[in-house]
Amino acid sequence: MVTYKEAESYINNIPRFAGKNTVEDIGKLLSLTAGSMENTKLIHVAGTNGKGSVCAYLRSVLLESGRSVGMFISPHLETMRERISVNGKMISEKEFGESFERVMDKVKEGGRLGLSHPSFFEYLFLMAMDHFKEKQPDYIILETGLGGRLDATNSIRHPAVCVITEIGYDHMQYLGNTLPEIAAEKAGIMKENVPVVFSDRKKEVGRILAEYAEKRKSPMIILKKEQIFDVNIRNKTIDFSFHTGYYNYISLSLNTAALYQVENAALSVLALQELGDVNITPDTIRKGLRAAYWPGRMEEIIPGVFLDGAHNEDGIEAFLHTVVKDGCMGRRLLLFGVVADKRYEKMIRMIEDAGLFAKAHVTVLDTDRSASIDELKEKWKQCKEIRCCFHKEAKDALQRLLEDKTEKDTAYVVGSLYLIGQVKTLMRRIQND
Repeated sequence: MVTYKEAESYINNIPRFAGKNTVEDIGKLLSLTAGSMENTKLIHVAGTNGKGSVCAYLRSVLLESGRSVGMFISPHLETMRERISVNGKMISEKEFGESFERVMDKVKEGGRLGLSHPSFFEYLFLMAMDHFKEKQPDYIILETGLGGRLDATNSIRHPAVCVITEIGYDHMQYLGNTLPEIAAEKAGIMKENVPVVFSDRKKEVGRILAEYAEKRKSPMIILKKEQIFDVNIRNKTIDFSFHTGYYNYISLSLNTAALYQVENAALSVLALQELGDVNITPDTIRKGLRAAYWPGRMEEIIPGVFLDGAHNEDGIEAFLHTVVKDGCMGRRLLLFGVVADKRYEKMIRMIEDAGLFAKAHVTVLDTDRSASIDELKEKWKQCKEIRCCFHKEAKDALQRLLEDKTEKDTAYVVGSLYLIGQVKTLMRRIQND
């Protein structure tokens, strides 16, 4: 019996010896692993920002509606097991090891048929689908990895609905250098006669998505800004009204202060109405959205300390839009860390130009993808309005941030999801001690 640690170690080492398969090859491995899964409805979610939040809102409403839900997401914050869950409970260590072994058997079988070993992401996707085959949930929610068209999750053939969240500049070395190019890659998840939900907030993106939907004969459900109104932040919750052609006017409330979650929740409602599930009602939508929780998205980890995985320019823009309305009575402090392949110089400039922060603690992440301390110093020292301190470890940066913070101050941990995961682990250790 393979243990969780053994399986985790093997998967972490896959990038050293496996390349990426074609979507068609993954489809063949998927057939070996999970079969057709014809009795389960699949919801496919792509985009740059907001994918995980949309998945969380969808799951919460479906659970409130009495349905069972499997969910596959990426990346994880603290443990690989977070990526695979059923009814909000992540796969156990025992189940992880069992699924790993079953998939390994199918990988070997595929090898005899001429198929390559799956990549890191592909292996975990196959494990998720294997686990869902065992659990037989009513719905499966699949979040894409980097893109859409070439993503392993795009090997599914008949989703019930597709959702494309906000498109922004990210992973440009793989997806393209312009928003239309990136949008075209995300649009690759569209399927004939499968409804696709997206927003018209960025016209150049909406135009590309609409063109692809017409080519694929995918019915379009487009979220327009005038459908959302009466948005109010009330004591770390957000109330708003939403109009849809199906549910008419609904008054909704989210248990977050993150304004960017309003659009994500609205996209989720539009996707849910396309499922045609009689158990989904305005009441289960209201209760499900209010109960939804997604870690690392304006998450208050202790009083006055928030974590937000704003890891690209659009994420920073949305983050700053929320911070400016936070009602802070003292100083705003920042803990920032980022991976090297992001356009972090612009992210830093946006933070400075906002004029919201008195001090920034800047750190290197515990990953070889991290921007170096020298690179970070070079960019942050150009900031004249924010006092900066630099740390070679997130542990030291967090300690100094907490020491600096007074009762009236508000502190934000922002940047890479690697940083968010590290800080969550560190805070748990501090609280246990």
